[in-house]
Amino acid sequence: MTSPYSNLADDAYWRTGVVDTDKTLWLDLCKPKFPITAEMAIATAGSCFAQYIGRTLKGQGMTVLDAEPAPAGLSEDDAKRLSYGIYSARYGNIYTPRQLRELLNDAAHDCVHADLFWQKESRFFDALRPGVEPDGFDSLSAAMDQRRTHLACVRQLLIDTDIFVFTLGLTEAWMDDQAGRVMALAPGVIAGDYDPARYRFRNFTFDELVEDLDAIYSALKTINPDIKLLLTVSPVPLTATASNDHVLAATTYSKSALRAAAGEISNTYSAIDYFPSYELVTTWAQDIPAFEANLRSVTPKMVARVMSVFSRAHNIT
Repeated sequence: MTSPYSNLADDAYWRTGVVDTDKTLWLDLCKPKFPITAEMAIATAGSCFAQYIGRTLKGQGMTVLDAEPAPAGLSEDDAKRLSYGIYSARYGNIYTPRQLRELLNDAAHDCVHADLFWQKESRFFDALRPGVEPDGFDSLSAAMDQRRTHLACVRQLLIDTDIFVFTLGLTEAWMDDQAGRVMALAPGVIAGDYDPARYRFRNFTFDELVEDLDAIYSALKTINPDIKLLLTVSPVPLTATASNDHVLAATTYSKSALRAAAGEISNTYSAIDYFPSYELVTTWAQDIPAFEANLRSVTPKMVARVMSVFSRAHNIT
């Protein structure tokens, strides 16, 4: 007597696919849709976990683009403080799909909005990436000019990119209702003033996340018809939540919705793939510690394992 589960591959069963598997290899967990080779140009963006992917690929000799390199003579510490070399452009952390969707729209149409800049004392900050210039600018015009330069770099980056790697981080965001835009950070964290009549908390739903990812892919394809999109989900928990839920429950919702949306969109398009970094870090089946004592920072050993699985799956040596 047989059933549809009688003759499946080992990775389809919990015992053989998880309990008895080699947890340094995680065979067949990642089944890439498309190759990644040293000749391909890779761009990275997203939440903080995306940094590990870019850094590892660069260390393995892959072509990881940097559209806004640090000026000559800038020290390594100052370059990092000013967000050079962290991602493929100086967009800072992009936590939500909506944030990336709006960035791509700005880049495509060279849109710089004067009301999306914050002031702190006599300094001006780009509200869409306030941490990139932590000391701010001495005038609004200087801040706006720098953003125009940034958007031009992003446009060129997308033209040059073969594979765009985007790490999904959060569903929670703060919306500027006056401008109709999502902020990178809540006003008042680095600059700006929190005005409840203007700024509103937003927790994106599964349907909204899928719609945003679909729009991201469409925007990428409009600029570069041959580009491919590789999605991951950050395993790093929320630092804090404004949802009125316990932060543990809020984290579970956020990561679950992001993972489900990434799966939905990657199942829709052949040029969108998903890499299970989130699953590798958060599974209780792991045999090494995944997080540091703060239960947020991923241990270097776990990062190395995740990237080893990624490299092996894509035949990167």
